[in-house]
Amino acid sequence: MLIALACLALQVSTPVIVDTDAGTDDLMAIAFLLAREDVSIEAVTLAHGLAHVERGAENVLRLLALAGRGDIPVYKGSEESMQKTAEFPAEWRRVSDELPGVTLPASRRRPKTQPAAEFLAARLKDASRPVAVIATGALTNLAQAFQREWSAAHNIRRLVIMGGAIRVPGNLGDGGFYKTDNKTAEWNIFIDPLAARRVFGSGATIDVVPLDATSKVPIDIAFLNQIKAGAKGPLSRFVAQILESERELIQAGIYQAWDPLAAVALVDPGVARWTTMTLDITANGTTVTAGKKGGNTRVALDADAAHFKRVFLGALEGR
Repeated sequence: MLIALACLALQVSTPVIVDTDAGTDDLMAIAFLLAREDVSIEAVTLAHGLAHVERGAENVLRLLALAGRGDIPVYKGSEESMQKTAEFPAEWRRVSDELPGVTLPASRRRPKTQPAAEFLAARLKDASRPVAVIATGALTNLAQAFQREWSAAHNIRRLVIMGGAIRVPGNLGDGGFYKTDNKTAEWNIFIDPLAARRVFGSGATIDVVPLDATSKVPIDIAFLNQIKAGAKGPLSRFVAQILESERELIQAGIYQAWDPLAAVALVDPGVARWTTMTLDITANGTTVTAGKKGGNTRVALDADAAHFKRVFLGALEGR
């Protein structure tokens, strides 16, 4: 069943919390949201995953400094999964930690001392202040927050998750960095399958952007050149530098607009084609459809690459 786009749209007055593992595509998504005048980022919480939590928090604070947004607090989550599977490939983590070739200002700020899950539980418990959440890493912080305060799941105006693979193969073996027989799982879900299962079963209003949609929006050299040519402001130059640092993966054809597509879908749901499904997560991180009536999740099974580029580049170029 297709979902009416109006019910998916982010209301301008609704603040956004970004839960991220601070990979390069996560940082591009945050840069896009920072560039949108109709988006108010209330806080950023760090999940383990691509970047190590400490380095990821530092990089997010530096990005916020670049954008002149020293008012946005940053909270760190745990470096441990609720269900440990494997870590992202070491080279991917090194790039996410060190951001080679990327220029960011120093930040005098430090992350808040309150743990991410504790902050999320307290903030989401407050039903009088609606908030949307976009999750672009492992779902550990949210699962732990819901465990602390189960009502928090029902108070989220909209939870957009980049993760999973429904009708397409998983991406654990992309580039040959991680050797596995698991051909069905996607990294964000695989990092902590138990957390993902608890979040999907929480009763939250969830919209998922899986590999089915991101595979329709590959980042290629032409896109890299296009964004470099139009990079006039600090955020667009930052994104151009990020993509240049990932040139090898882009040339290999395995770099997609994973988290940037989820961020665009948060503010402009017309970028994707949505279908209602009931989803569950297996112990090996595979996202499966359950044979139940109705559905607990709205899933983007397709995406419009031209629409994505128009919205994404438009925000960064100030159009």
